[in-house]
Amino acid sequence: MAEKMLQFTKVSRAMPAKRPAPVRAEDFREIYADFSAEAAKTQAGRCSQCGVPFCQQGCPLQNNIPDWLKLAAEDRMEEAWRVSSSTNNMPEICGRICPQDRLCEGICTIEQSGHGTVTIGSIEKHITDTAWAEGWIQPIKPPRERAQSAGIIGAGPGGLAAAEQLRRKGYQVTVYDAYDRGGGLLVYGIPGFKLEKEVVERRIRYLEASGIRFSFNTRVGKDVSLADLRTEHDTVLIATGVYAAKDLKCPGSGAEGVLAALDYLTASNRKGLGDTVEAFESGELNAEGKRVVVIGGGDTAMDCVRTAVRQGAKSVTCLYRRDKANMPGSQREVQNAEEEGVVFEWLANPEAILDTKAGKVKAVRASKMKLGEPDASGRQSPVKTGEMIDVKADMVIKALGFDPEDLPMLFNEPALTVNRWGAVRVDYATMQTSLPGVYAAGDIVRGASLVVWAIKDGRDAAEAMNKAMKAMASTKVAAE
Repeated sequence: MAEKMLQFTKVSRAMPAKRPAPVRAEDFREIYADFSAEAAKTQAGRCSQCGVPFCQQGCPLQNNIPDWLKLAAEDRMEEAWRVSSSTNNMPEICGRICPQDRLCEGICTIEQSGHGTVTIGSIEKHITDTAWAEGWIQPIKPPRERAQSAGIIGAGPGGLAAAEQLRRKGYQVTVYDAYDRGGGLLVYGIPGFKLEKEVVERRIRYLEASGIRFSFNTRVGKDVSLADLRTEHDTVLIATGVYAAKDLKCPGSGAEGVLAALDYLTASNRKGLGDTVEAFESGELNAEGKRVVVIGGGDTAMDCVRTAVRQGAKSVTCLYRRDKANMPGSQREVQNAEEEGVVFEWLANPEAILDTKAGKVKAVRASKMKLGEPDASGRQSPVKTGEMIDVKADMVIKALGFDPEDLPMLFNEPALTVNRWGAVRVDYATMQTSLPGVYAAGDIVRGASLVVWAIKDGRDAAEAMNKAMKAMASTKVAAE
């Protein structure tokens, strides 16, 4: 190990090459190149193999990061992939879109010692992309087929992770989704410059080849009822995510040109997939030639500002009520946006949307803020300074987060209980809802969160569903 590992004092931290901002701003391709095989091994060798792996503790999936870094450094790439994929159903996706600076890389031991973190995400991406290229990833062939079945509502990361785990155990799995493609927000919410769609489509093809059935364009509560799914399947998982946009509560928020972030991103992603999008063609959801203002400080806001740049916006400004250090989004994404020409108005809170006589947005009026005392969450609360600014705008995008939709009403299942925020209640020991045999995972349980947490929840729910179905099967055998 001494020869291959602990190289952090000799080898500097390096990311894969990043395309220059003027070049990458012209298209929606991923901005980072892949590591070469040699670069991946070299960077993996910087790992200190510390006795207490903080990187693993910082990962929601508890990925065995030091183990697969060591294997990668030793050029045992197939073994590295097997270790990596044993705890993560989508390592090549997490490697691309996880905010590693807030998770594994942020608490890496050598980062804390001042040597620069191991570039865990980029190595993770390289390992699994290599596995795809080498043909190591083959369709699932369960040891035995089981007659029992599971219905998964939602083809996002939580639902897909659960579907794969259950299929590995031999269950018959059907995934129902309201969209016409699998992937959920991985396809329709996250732009291609962070995650090219072929990466997700490849996963869907793999799951289909593994025997998982997909029923697209299927709305539960409209095309099929939850009661029907409970009758058809032995267990059901709700993994719908959260899609109800939080609204902007200020005068003028209903002006023409004020848009919800997900509507805007979905239109852009659909256009990139070759779909006909009337609202894009009409210019309503197209930023070309416009002065764009995005309100919010999370990763969705960064997706919006960087998409607007690529659509040819005249100018792009992000308004956020706290400062840069207190943004909830990835600092890496903020840096990328700044490089691409996005202007940030820190400590600015929208007070009103100004419109023309025709009702079209023309500017955002904002209060300048300062950070005061910490609130209940421990974060400093923004306080008005009394200064006001007007930021000219032809398009305003609300990227303020998402709330759960009213599932008891949509599913016509009043017995499905939710908490005061509308998220589905579960027994966290089993991930089971108030309805027997019905489980829930991901954002619809925990609120808008990270893809990696949805995968974790999906895996946990699948294990609980497996235990329940095995118990059902044992009871049935005993009765016979």
